[in-house]
Amino acid sequence: MNKYKSIVFDWGNTLMIDYPEMKGPMCYWDKVSLVDNVKEVLDILSEKYDCFVASNAGDSDTNLMINALKLVDIDRYFKGFYTSIDLGYSKPDLMYFRTILEQTGYSADEIIMVGNDYNKDIVPAKKVGMKTIYFAYPDIIDAKTDDADQVIYNFKDLLFHLA
Repeated sequence: MNKYKSIVFDWGNTLMIDYPEMKGPMCYWDKVSLVDNVKEVLDILSEKYDCFVASNAGDSDTNLMINALKLVDIDRYFKGFYTSIDLGYSKPDLMYFRTILEQTGYSADEIIMVGNDYNKDIVPAKKVGMKTIYFAYPDIIDAKTDDADQVIYNFKDLLFHLA
């Protein structure tokens, strides 16, 4: 039986494309887009897991992040939303992850962290006891991955590991 009950997803470049030329909160950008296959994968995984979003997005508090997720119609997949602005901690601070654990009510061994930033998403999540899935883009294939329990290169690969 799968002991995992929840998935925490990073936001920028994990769920939605973070366009570096755009400034300010994502919900006000002229262009917002999902990472390939996100909606299809969330449709399946949200039936099995409680899903959450956690971001360091410096320009967006939780409400602004939710508004951006609504623009691409994926807000409905998530049970909770966390930003560094509202948590009072930023990744890679371990308190960021401990606070999310406390607020979700899940223990670290029941949560999977999925993120694209190895040092901010994967290393600290692993230190607090979460399972980690590193969403590595093809241009960083040679990056260090020791703390990642699994490495994926396409969001759809999550289905092979979690569905």
